[in-house]
Amino acid sequence: MQADFARKLCRPIQTSRLLLTPLMGYHAEAAIGPLQDDAIYEWISMNKPRSVESLRANWTRLESRLSTDGTEAWPVWSVTSRADGTLIGEVDASVDDNHVCTNLGYYFFSDFWGQGYASEAVRAIADHLVHQGIQRIVATVTVGNHASAQVLKKAGFAFTRIIPENDILRGAPVDDEEYVRTA
Repeated sequence: MQADFARKLCRPIQTSRLLLTPLMGYHAEAAIGPLQDDAIYEWISMNKPRSVESLRANWTRLESRLSTDGTEAWPVWSVTSRADGTLIGEVDASVDDNHVCTNLGYYFFSDFWGQGYASEAVRAIADHLVHQGIQRIVATVTVGNHASAQVLKKAGFAFTRIIPENDILRGAPVDDEEYVRTA
């Protein structure tokens, strides 16, 4: 994977209400508080950060926009409100050497749920990836996460299958719904 391609994938994007910029280590200060909200982790297998320092270190590592083994592009965007600059969430992708997005993920802080921000951001990122030559974008949501499934449908994704025991939530295997968007 070429580093310049990975950085190109992670260019800033604007929508009518949002600014999506490359996630940087310094975003940790604004995110650490909202990331302590247990509601965020109901449907995702991400672990709650232990400290602002550990979160900053993790996000600083992601600034390369490459997987640790260099085989995938890992563009990650912070999502902020254009109105006041408030950090409201994150969108990330994994893109392989065949220019397939093997995973599109996202989370938004609970104060911003139900306002259409996730749909707006995910659509903008998916449109951007397609414009960059990505022909297939795959996303999964835990079975039962109807809100996230709706986000994907609004962004042009179609349900393809159930993947049994594809993830672990709170120590238990869970099934995922797979959604795909093609160019």
